[in-house]
Order: sequence, then structure tokens, then C-alpha cells
Amino acid sequence: MEKWYLEKHPDAIIRASEKIKEMIDNFKSVINLIDEEMVSNWVKDLVIIKTFIGLKFQEAILSKVAILLNTTYRLATPIEESKGIDGYIGDEAISIKSETYKSKMSLQEHINIKLIFYNKSKDGVTIDIENMI
Repeated sequence: MEKWYLEKHPDAIIRASEKIKEMIDNFKSVINLIDEEMVSNWVKDLVIIKTFIGLKFQEAILSKVAILLNTTYRLATPIEESKGIDGYIGDEAISIKSETYKSKMSLQEHINIKLIFYNKSKDGVTIDIENMI
């Protein structure tokens, strides 16, 4: 396997090593610029802004799918969230994932609930509810 790969891509190790070294050098040059205020601002953005927006986004998707299926919805409780559940449509547990999650599914633990996939673009959001119908 190694021999075949190196025959097909003889410069792969060198190119990857150079890229990693460049990233490490970039990191070294900016690490001292990171201060308490920068960390605090980043955490605030992550916890307050992105979490809030993410929850509103999930709720909007749950609401829309519930309307399409003529049923009710609710967001998950913290205990349910710890199990990978984002909410319920009717009595069905739901996890909401970006389309990009599909390419990573083989790396993830198995989630034994229905998935709703979405794709966000500049024109709006597309929702894939194929496994809900």
C-alpha cells in the first residue's frame, strides 16, 4: 500500500510536510497576539451568537417540517440533546445536520434517529426530508 501510494504520489509526504510546517510557523507568529479579551470575544461569539442562531435555525426547520407533515414539533431538552436529538416532529426524535455531514457519516457514531439534512446558500435553505416521508 505504502509503495503503491508513493509511486503514484512521490511528492505527497514532502508537500504535506511543507504545508504543515507553514501552518505551524504562521501559528507561532500570531500566538502571542492572543490575549484574554480576544479569547473572551471568541467565546461570547461562539456561545451567545452562534448557539442562539443555531437553535433558532433548528427551530425554524422543525417548524417548517411539522407544517409540511401536518403535525407538531418541539425542541429537545438538554438531556435529549446529549443523545444527539435536536427536537421532535410529532413523536419522532430528529437530528438536524448540514448536508456536509453526509460525507462524514462513516466517521461518526451511529445515531439511531431520523435525520433532516439542510443546505444553506445565499438564496436560502434547502431541507431534505426524504427519510421523514
